[in-house]
Amino acid sequence: MALAPFFKKSYYILAGAGAFYVFLLLVLSNEFLQRHALYAHKLKKGGWNYVNHPEKNGFAKNQVTPFFIPTSDGESLYAWHVLPLGTYAEHEAALLEQPEGPIENITSSLPFDLLSKDPESRLVINFHGNAGHVAQGWRPSTYHSLTGGSTPKTHVLAFDYRGFGQSSGVPSEAGLIRDGISVVTWAMTVAEIPPERIVILGQSLGTAVSTAVAEHFATQTSPQVSFAGVVLVAGFSDLATLMRTYSYGGIIPMLSPLRPYPRLQKFFIDKLVDTWRTSSRLANLVAKSNRLRLHLVHAKDDMHIPWIQSQMLFATAANAMVEADARGAEEEAYGVPGEEVVKKTVTTDLGNGGYIDRLEVGEKSVRVTILRRGGKFISHYVLFYIHIIPFIFFILIFFYSPLPSPTSLSFHFLFHSPMEHGSSISHSEPNEY
Repeated sequence: MALAPFFKKSYYILAGAGAFYVFLLLVLSNEFLQRHALYAHKLKKGGWNYVNHPEKNGFAKNQVTPFFIPTSDGESLYAWHVLPLGTYAEHEAALLEQPEGPIENITSSLPFDLLSKDPESRLVINFHGNAGHVAQGWRPSTYHSLTGGSTPKTHVLAFDYRGFGQSSGVPSEAGLIRDGISVVTWAMTVAEIPPERIVILGQSLGTAVSTAVAEHFATQTSPQVSFAGVVLVAGFSDLATLMRTYSYGGIIPMLSPLRPYPRLQKFFIDKLVDTWRTSSRLANLVAKSNRLRLHLVHAKDDMHIPWIQSQMLFATAANAMVEADARGAEEEAYGVPGEEVVKKTVTTDLGNGGYIDRLEVGEKSVRVTILRRGGKFISHYVLFYIHIIPFIFFILIFFYSPLPSPTSLSFHFLFHSPMEHGSSISHSEPNEY
């Protein structure tokens, strides 16, 4: 009987915690609060000096040019143009004379000329995840990796979506897609970089934005725009599916406690303002594209976005490639590979539970790289250099040549050791999805 008060107290504590949990979900049903929680655009680490003074992130003086890109609806997006180290070294003296900080007219600058007037220049447009700004967390390390010696003449264009960092506006699904379209349009029309020399790189939330942008140029433009490649790091099929298993910081669950109560879970799922249905957009992108190189990358130890999400995206894209039958089309919505996909997919065992699935149909290639490790702080050197940098290098160099064989890719991996440089990348940064 002495334990009765203890159990009674425990009951009230658990009941109170449950009530507080439901209360928080109800609060997050508010559109304004939900978008702040989803995009976390007001959350930043470090001061703004790290944004306007890239040298504090390990870049050479004036290797990075901060500037603003206008959107089609009047917003202003803060952006970084990062020069490749080889190009910087060739023009170091002249670059040191350039003004520092954000410049009003990027087209009159030397870095812009080095990008737009060099017929061999290539461009990676980086779509970052939620929270913060272009200089936050491991994002600068991504730019260091891409502009290192392993990818000669490869420039990086990184930008903040509306409402993020120093960009104007308020974030929304439609707004972020418009931002991405505006940035890519700027690269093709103002910088005059042809799409066959542009790689779209999305990370975490950025995979949803970049997929929507790539779909737009494949379906809404005439003639169709085909990029050198689309790389999606730690993607997810759609926000509703992700929220059913997502844990904030890898610890605090969002909707998984409601799994025994499907109606209640569906009630909160239906309250999502922005849905980010990447799976359906990716299927449309693959089906409508005349030529496509798509690479999905994920790690099994990613605490924020389950790796199975990228495998589901691969199945969706692969089904679209082989024009699945009615049953396959039904399975496609759930990220299950159709029978024809299973037959044609080539799998490479990477050891330690990692693998590569690859499917080629005509002028289209889709591959997913699943690694055992890579989602934690310590393992990003090998992940980025071995599985992303070489892919970007090949699709930029050989866009109009036959698709490289797995053997040729393997040789390139050997020539570029991950220990040659000290840069890294995170799949989904802390509190980023």
